[in-house]
Amino acid sequence: MRILLTSDAYKPAISGVVTSLVNLQQGLTQLGHEVRVLTLGESHRTYYKDGVWYLSSLSSGKIYPGTRVRNTLAWKPVKDLINWRPDVVHSQCEFSTFPLAKHIAHAVKAPLVHTYHTLYEDYTTYFSPNEKMGKVMAQHFSHRILAKTDAVIVPTSKIDRLLRSYGVLRPIKVIPSGIDLSRFAPTTEKKVLDALRADLGIPENNQVIVYVGRLAEEKNLNELIANFPANRIDLTLLLVGDGPQKQQLKQQVVDLGLQKQVVFAGMQDPKDIAFFYQLGSVFCSASTSETQGMTYIEALASALPVLCRADDCLDDLVEDGVNGWQYHTSEEFHQYLNLLCSDAMLRKKISDQALLSSARYDRMIFADSVCAVYRDLIEKRLKK
Repeated sequence: MRILLTSDAYKPAISGVVTSLVNLQQGLTQLGHEVRVLTLGESHRTYYKDGVWYLSSLSSGKIYPGTRVRNTLAWKPVKDLINWRPDVVHSQCEFSTFPLAKHIAHAVKAPLVHTYHTLYEDYTTYFSPNEKMGKVMAQHFSHRILAKTDAVIVPTSKIDRLLRSYGVLRPIKVIPSGIDLSRFAPTTEKKVLDALRADLGIPENNQVIVYVGRLAEEKNLNELIANFPANRIDLTLLLVGDGPQKQQLKQQVVDLGLQKQVVFAGMQDPKDIAFFYQLGSVFCSASTSETQGMTYIEALASALPVLCRADDCLDDLVEDGVNGWQYHTSEEFHQYLNLLCSDAMLRKKISDQALLSSARYDRMIFADSVCAVYRDLIEKRLKK
């Protein structure tokens, strides 16, 4: 098949959407399909390179940090992709590139598939002064966009239920995003991790509680820091990533007197991120704004027990007492964290199960499942 993937974000940008898109692109290519990408570039120039059209764009960081919007009609790229005649168009974002995806799909009579990656209800503070109004806007926007597609892919049953509550009538397929599991296999030499630990200023014998992701309000990091046990000087909370809430979180650490226990590692190159997981004894997150949570899967693939705030999106991912725990209260957080950090045999058992449970998120399984959606839609069109 010839498959066009469209997205407002693409590497070198770092996000769950980009991770999912790149793994899908690589998986589809490994399956023998011809894949092209239409995305926004990081400049005012429109150009084509290695199967990817990069469109001229402007920063929209005042709306949400790190985002961009298209500032070109993109006639040349659109004409080129129409002439290429994709068998299916698969959009990954609802904004700048979505109208182009819809136009190209219509022009070549190809099905338009869309993956719903973002839980906009939890981002209302960025676009609406009123939370209730913001949620209504998010519902209407999502319903209007998805009505223009032939099928919708969602990563968890939580998002399936949410979209059905919005009144979305298009076929919805639950397909968890996949990753390259081999990248996170815990095989790094000890001396490499010891050097990284020293660079970060983490005491040699401390166990590391690691978080990877954006430092933003919707990730609920205030709770993670507030829950961190101040009396456990043998533990280090390692926050890997950057974002608009960084300075506020640093001030919270100072206010709580946790400067010696919390390390801000900053943004890291994706090719190095596996090292940071491997420093950890436990992966923690307090977010409830995930559609799936790619970092949770990366943590499991790194053989890390997962300790996260309870959320519907984790129901198929985190099995209590098997590969980690979902907590509901700060008391439960402390109980499970203490269990994992004080009982080496239990931690080893759960680490082994974490690694085993990641197997179903291999990117080739992901790509093959998505291909099944493509084939079904193409066959239905041929029968009309």
